[in-house]
Amino acid sequence: MDKGELAQPAETTIGPNKPGPIFHLTAQQVERVCLFDLSWGQGQRLGVQIPYPDLISHLYQDWQQMYLGFYQQALRGRVERSGKVAPIIDWHARLVQAEAKLLYQFHRWLRHEELYEIRATIARAVSQSAPLTEQPGAIATPVNVFLTATPLDLARLPWEAWEIGTEFTTTEKIRIVRKPLNIRGEPPASCAQDRSRRIRVLAILGDETGLDFQADKDAVRSLSSMAEIQFVGWQPGKQPKELRTDIALKIADRQGWDVLFFAGHSNEADLVGGELAIGPNISLYLNELIQPLTLAKERGLQFAIFNSCKGLNLANTLIDLGLCQVAVMREPVHNQVAQEFLRHFLRGLASYQDAHDALLSACQFLKLEKQLTYPSAYLIPSLFRHPNAPVFRLRHTRWSDRLKQWKPRKLEAVALAAVMLASFQGGLQSFLLDRRVFAQAVYRQLTHQVPAVTSPPVVMVGVDEEFIKRNRISNPKPFDRQFLAQIIDRLAAANAPIIGIDYLLDRYQADNDAYLATAIQNAIEQHQVWFVFVSRLHEGNGCFVDTVSELASPNWSLNGDMSVLGDLPAYMVLLPPPLQQSLEKTCPRRLPFSYLLALSYQMHREPLKKLPQPQLNASTQWLAQVKVSLTENTGQDYQTLFSHRSNLNPVTGLAYRLNQWWLHPIVDYSIPPQQIYQWLPAWKLLENPPETLALPSEPFIALIAPWGYGEAGINQDGEDNFPVPWALDYWRTQANSPEANAAIPEKMPGAEVHAYMTDHFLNQRFVIPIPDLWMVLVFALVGQGAAIAIRQAPRQQIRWMFLLIGATGLYGLLSLQFYTTGALLIPFSLPMVILWIYVLSASMEKKFYG
Repeated sequence: MDKGELAQPAETTIGPNKPGPIFHLTAQQVERVCLFDLSWGQGQRLGVQIPYPDLISHLYQDWQQMYLGFYQQALRGRVERSGKVAPIIDWHARLVQAEAKLLYQFHRWLRHEELYEIRATIARAVSQSAPLTEQPGAIATPVNVFLTATPLDLARLPWEAWEIGTEFTTTEKIRIVRKPLNIRGEPPASCAQDRSRRIRVLAILGDETGLDFQADKDAVRSLSSMAEIQFVGWQPGKQPKELRTDIALKIADRQGWDVLFFAGHSNEADLVGGELAIGPNISLYLNELIQPLTLAKERGLQFAIFNSCKGLNLANTLIDLGLCQVAVMREPVHNQVAQEFLRHFLRGLASYQDAHDALLSACQFLKLEKQLTYPSAYLIPSLFRHPNAPVFRLRHTRWSDRLKQWKPRKLEAVALAAVMLASFQGGLQSFLLDRRVFAQAVYRQLTHQVPAVTSPPVVMVGVDEEFIKRNRISNPKPFDRQFLAQIIDRLAAANAPIIGIDYLLDRYQADNDAYLATAIQNAIEQHQVWFVFVSRLHEGNGCFVDTVSELASPNWSLNGDMSVLGDLPAYMVLLPPPLQQSLEKTCPRRLPFSYLLALSYQMHREPLKKLPQPQLNASTQWLAQVKVSLTENTGQDYQTLFSHRSNLNPVTGLAYRLNQWWLHPIVDYSIPPQQIYQWLPAWKLLENPPETLALPSEPFIALIAPWGYGEAGINQDGEDNFPVPWALDYWRTQANSPEANAAIPEKMPGAEVHAYMTDHFLNQRFVIPIPDLWMVLVFALVGQGAAIAIRQAPRQQIRWMFLLIGATGLYGLLSLQFYTTGALLIPFSLPMVILWIYVLSASMEKKFYG
């Protein structure tokens, strides 16, 4: 064939690469002659033979001796040592000299005149493909030369260092990739497919004796953002048979692998395909893995990396089996060299270089950046490839792939489901909320953020055990209304503008009702007292039971819903929607008792032009008169007088259907009770002149209520007494006066809850709890992100742990402060549980393999 009419070389599509010229070059040594055969295109072929100089073999042996002398320790292979004491030798200098001599003679031999036509043919193919690279945005297409060198001694030479195009001033890339002489297996179809699944990497960690695989693990984990990575290898106590079985089963995993990685000691073994040291004194020959490797190939295995010594047999065996490509070290390799190579090789893969370019980049790094530290190291790596397989390349990460790494693993999914389920448990929620508010109370005191109140709006007139004893009452249920009349008379005389009565007066006391009715009417006529009574929802007919008409009329008094929410009242009683208040004419809804107390107090402290006063002969409901007066004087609606949070949130209404309290304001027991109400025992009120009682000079609410005696309740004894919240109990322990201690009942009276809610309405103190479920989901994402970061940078685990511990503490402090200043309760316990489950799960994975 005329050289000027050279046919275009064959082209192949290399995955996402553009087509590139392909040549097949065989170099075969027969005694002192080397036969070269170049084939390409549509059957074109060139063949020459040149003498093979013994000098190259001698120089290679000298170089190998200097190489092994320099890299004496931490080799990833078994090197025989002599028993003689070695003299002090400058191995570095000798190795550099030996490398220079070897490469000089090797290049000189390859520039033999008989090889000119082969070199020119390859170089001409480069020049013919060059115009493609001049197009805007075009990428240079490399020329790939598949080299087969036999026998093994010839294959050990650094063929990758052959600079074929230099004499022709060719600047384009010529890549030498190796292939074995015998290739019987076909590459799987997956080699040429851009599969949609996420890349899967199996890393086998072999015998670590004298080595350190930590850098290998870190380098492999650096791909975790774009690949699923699993490790398998020797662990203390694992038997050889069990270890071999585990590795074989893992390789043949039904899900398949894309990349197989091995780190450890390995060696050449002609008859058994190569030897892998998988544990201390435990070897596995490649022929033993033929079946699992065949299955792995059929299930998608494309690329194998052996970061170990003497891998020529390993590569030949795997390509012969039909594997797409294999990267190996031809010579014994130092542990640190192997790690430097792997780190930069995987960095190239991660930047979407193909495997060949990534290998060349890593070798170039060793040559230019590490030649003084690791001489000759750049000559060791080689890439073997099946001629019908495209070069391996990581896919650009799709959004679906990025999202997959955020998918929880089995343990994480189980933990997340369990914590989410826990967030729906009412009992657990009450328990955690109680402790959380207790922590807030302690935080308030330690940081001196207790609200300063000179005069609480409520004066708690409590009927306690002492009152019962002093008045020789044998059974305080029902409570004698003559005593109520006396208390009202005293409060009216003390100029109490608002009196709330936390006794349900829905039944008659024939002998005593007249006394009470007279006291109430006198207080209204003579002192313009506003009365607020309690009503109770009848569970049978759904209507409210009010005070009997002989004692009070809705035309000059208010009736409020006495309900509290929960066995441990933790949530505010909110206003019912306006439609609900008047929808049922026969059974209208009631505003909360505490809200009516707050409304009455607000009307008295507002600078109104004219404060309405109750009239016993009024013909319209007193609540309607108050609403009209409020609107006329302030332009405000009673429904939003204090805060929009006093109304039911739509989200909260939906959450009720799930038996949840999402965004429902809580009763803030983190505020000490002395800031909420002033304690005044009912017996003290009756036994002492008003001027000695230190009552507030400003308008106040006098709340008459049962105070912790055992019979307090409507349907059953003790019904009005509730368990003491932890926060309230904490404040009780801080009481430092005998009088305050004497006023503390064993339980929490319902009136104390009403006092807290009244304070919250007046001060617009509505603490909104963020649902645990919401924050659990948020911190599941945070935890997954932290877990991904730990898996990608395991060497930074301790740093991550300290950072997360600090972040946990900071989150706790911020949640406490947000509660104090922003009235926002951010959950702590369950979100932190799920966060640390994710973090510890990733940490345990790292600990197991490193």
